[in-house]
Amino acid sequence: MTASVPSSTHPAERRPRGRPRKSPEARDDGNRRQELIRAAAHLFRQQGFAATSTRDIAAACGMRSGSPFYHFDSKEALLEAVMAEGMRFAIARQAEVLAGAGAPGQPLVPRFRAMVRSHLDVLLGPDSDFIPVMLYEWRSLTPAQREAVVDLKNTYEAPWSALLAELHAAGLLRGDPALARLLMFGALNWTAQWFEAGRRASLDDVADAALQLFLKEPA
Repeated sequence: MTASVPSSTHPAERRPRGRPRKSPEARDDGNRRQELIRAAAHLFRQQGFAATSTRDIAAACGMRSGSPFYHFDSKEALLEAVMAEGMRFAIARQAEVLAGAGAPGQPLVPRFRAMVRSHLDVLLGPDSDFIPVMLYEWRSLTPAQREAVVDLKNTYEAPWSALLAELHAAGLLRGDPALARLLMFGALNWTAQWFEAGRRASLDDVADAALQLFLKEPA
């Protein structure tokens, strides 16, 4: 008896065109990743990186204890993602300012105030856990991870360097632009330690005080 051979006249099985459809789990992958980053940012800020476990982060997201490792190789990789996410948010927020009140060609002092106010929003506004984590957990990154975040940090600070140079050339900035930038970020970033919304001063008050501190009165 010879084996039967499928007839060539049978219609070939049709395959769906385009990309294969993603499973519900795959479609939700990006959302779950972002949820983990937000939860980790909050816990790292509240408890510190060393005191926060991946089990804590998973529990905050309603996940099983091992689920974060589906998205991130390690807790350190999650920390890097938190910092990178914070810097990308800061860059996007700053880009909006640079397209408006902070745009080149606008008067220098209002441009500077708009930049300061934007920085305070990033530090102290809604979903503001990311940048403080970067400020206080920097040493927990590996050298390679730091390099990746520094690239984003440099992108964020470049417009500041240019604006401070303009202010200095116009005789409006107190001190050397490079040193002023370091001191300025140090002072502004420290507000994450003491500022409380609704008490003592508003973010607008803090921005105005920064102008008085760092800029000279026009001659």
